[in-house]
Amino acid sequence: MRLTYEFFHRPCLEVARDLVGKVLVVRGKRLRISETEAYCGENDTACHAHKGRTKRTEAFYAEAGTLYVYLCYGIHWMLNIVTGEKEQPEAVLIRACVEAPGPGRLTKALGITGELNEKNVADGDELWLEDDGFRCEIETDKRVGIGYASQEDQDRLWRFKMGMQNTECRMQNEGIPSG
Repeated sequence: MRLTYEFFHRPCLEVARDLVGKVLVVRGKRLRISETEAYCGENDTACHAHKGRTKRTEAFYAEAGTLYVYLCYGIHWMLNIVTGEKEQPEAVLIRACVEAPGPGRLTKALGITGELNEKNVADGDELWLEDDGFRCEIETDKRVGIGYASQEDQDRLWRFKMGMQNTECRMQNEGIPSG
């Protein structure tokens, strides 16, 4: 079942947790999300919207389900999905998929670039997310690569990952039927 606007129109931390195990579909390629990170608005010093609205962060302030795709270090595209209320900048970074560990690897594997920035997954025909009923244990951890953020924000357990203890979960992810 394709995820709708209502799925994304919820608090960022809820969406980040609930996206783990969902299927990311891009131009016919299907990968299972294994890790996400939450970025919760202007008060979160790790969030790009921390310093307010800019041309770069405009997508953060859009409707839930809007894509925020940016270039990191001039090399890797990062895929984020806006959550919550319009004008309240929150987004979830899709950090990894089972078949593509790491945010740069997954965007490369799926051919994701800045051309998808500001498009919406709820009504998109190039990129959307699905719930195929798969469930697994979720572990939390600190977010990665945010050394510029306050210590309090660096210590938040806002990274959500498939549980490493759940062997059955990993084994079920070996293949995702296409279609």
